Amino acid sequence: MLVESAWTYRHSPKAKLYRLEQAPPKVREIAWRAQSHLTARYPMLSARGKRTTVVCTAIARELVGFMWAVAREARAT
Repeated sequence: MLVESAWTYRHSPKAKLYRLEQAPPKVREIAWRAQSHLTARYPMLSARGKRTTVVCTAIARELVGFMWAVAREARAT
């Protein structure tokens, strides 16, 4: 499921702004940082000649870190 989610980071982060408005401010900050970072990372890895499956797996691995940060924040509140 993470790798499938990673495919969405090929596109601009603006497409998902409507969901961020419903989140608490701290979670919103983490989510926006994830969107910005991962959408920039995808083309960078592709430009280095990585296969798209490898790029998606790398993005999924980084996505887990952002998910962990959101889970920690949700548990703290």
